[in-house]
Amino acid sequence: MTGWLLVAPVLLPVLAAGLSLAVWRSAGAQRLLGTGALVAVLADAVVLLVLADRRGPLVLEVGGWPAPAGIALVADRLSTLLLTVALAVSLAVLVFAIGQGTAEGGDPIHAPFHPSYLLLVAGVGLAFLSGDLFNLFVAFELMLAASYVLINLDADEGRIRAGMTYTITSLLSSLLFLTTVGLVYAATGTVNLADLAERIPALPDGLRTVFSLLLLIVFGIKAAVVPLHFWLPDSYPTAPAPITAVLAALLTKVGLYAMVRTQTLLFPRTEPWTPLLIAGALTLLVGVLGAVAQQDLNRLLSFVLVSHIGYMLFGLSLYTVAGLAGTILYAMHHIAVQAALFLIAGLVADWSGTAALSRLARAAPPPGLLAALFLVSGLSIAGIPPLSGFVAKLALLRAGVELGGAAVLALLAAALVTSLLTLYAMARVWRAAFAAGPDKPPARHRRGTGIRLMLGATTGAVLTGVLVAVCAGPLARVSERAAADLLERDAYREAVLGESAGKDSERDREDR
Repeated sequence: MTGWLLVAPVLLPVLAAGLSLAVWRSAGAQRLLGTGALVAVLADAVVLLVLADRRGPLVLEVGGWPAPAGIALVADRLSTLLLTVALAVSLAVLVFAIGQGTAEGGDPIHAPFHPSYLLLVAGVGLAFLSGDLFNLFVAFELMLAASYVLINLDADEGRIRAGMTYTITSLLSSLLFLTTVGLVYAATGTVNLADLAERIPALPDGLRTVFSLLLLIVFGIKAAVVPLHFWLPDSYPTAPAPITAVLAALLTKVGLYAMVRTQTLLFPRTEPWTPLLIAGALTLLVGVLGAVAQQDLNRLLSFVLVSHIGYMLFGLSLYTVAGLAGTILYAMHHIAVQAALFLIAGLVADWSGTAALSRLARAAPPPGLLAALFLVSGLSIAGIPPLSGFVAKLALLRAGVELGGAAVLALLAAALVTSLLTLYAMARVWRAAFAAGPDKPPARHRRGTGIRLMLGATTGAVLTGVLVAVCAGPLARVSERAAADLLERDAYREAVLGESAGKDSERDREDR
């Protein structure tokens, strides 16, 4: 039974994508297939989360071939937590896209959208559940192919140029990833993550450091870590709102997940790692300064996205249970809130006819519901209590204070400055788009099923972020257990390799 549960997040979206292509002439059938598949996969992810938290890592040996020779799908607390939130947001974004098509008198994103979207979700599921480096590479390639189609649907020259920047950067990252996988296999004879956790410690120190840095660079590009972030602000803002929202919410978090998984499982450390501390500080400050300087709403949110990847690097760089738990909690918060902000931005541009802050200040304000949704999401991303951003940031700050040290405290200061500047950036958006003024015309009102669906989907994404705050206690406890699993590593290795797992627990204890 658990085998079907593990394969469903990959298999169901792929099957639905194939069926969606077969009925491409019927937009209604495509919408029904996509929505039904995502509802089923979301329910499956919730069951996986409960089982993984109760039983420990769940493993499926695809085709009956045992690891490390065969393909393994692994669901543990970390992967199922992120998968559940990602699928909830994916469902909300799909409903928004359906509403957008209805509001505009048809399906403006045409037949390729639905199968491409489902394949993107399948790639996300495979990435979170993959038990080896090569299938992680396959997952990224599946997401790249699907996202390139999505970015370039109905594209003009500017969007095609931006899409090419995204694609070329992703392909170069993939080439580096594949090269790294080949080098790792040549050095160890395996690509299975659990098996690598036993073999990599036996390599020379210099070679281990090289592999760690290579994987950090590969996933740093995909997660938009400064200075590897240059592609994101030029690529995401040009796409339609639902596509921008899903890419912003999921793709960077998958890169972050891969970074967390590989750095903790393959390269365990007992103290903060300087390269990650530096990358975290740079990402926080460069991203938020870029956001403050922007005059376009979507570009501003893109730089905010880059900046807040730094918070997740902050927790990872500490290599403590508290730090990693903060990273996991922040990733769940950020998936929901960042998607909500881009959906709100799409609605604001649709209502006002522009995304430029200077023109928004003179345009008719959006309705009060949209203002309320932005207020909740903007305050959350800025870390204002009692919202999810505050809960996640507080966990990270506590972890940093507990550990101490000059470098960690400097990163802590960068995090606080970033939070203040994020609040300033959100205040600029509020003043331009939502604040009433004598120069503004009266609010425009639009009605219809499509608009209601778009507002409902956006509300769902916002409420997902609120739910993270409401359930902060249970989620924090599960995140702490997931973080402890990442540092201990034994449960993951033994679940995948079974009795063949090498017992290096004593060496791990000596290292700690």
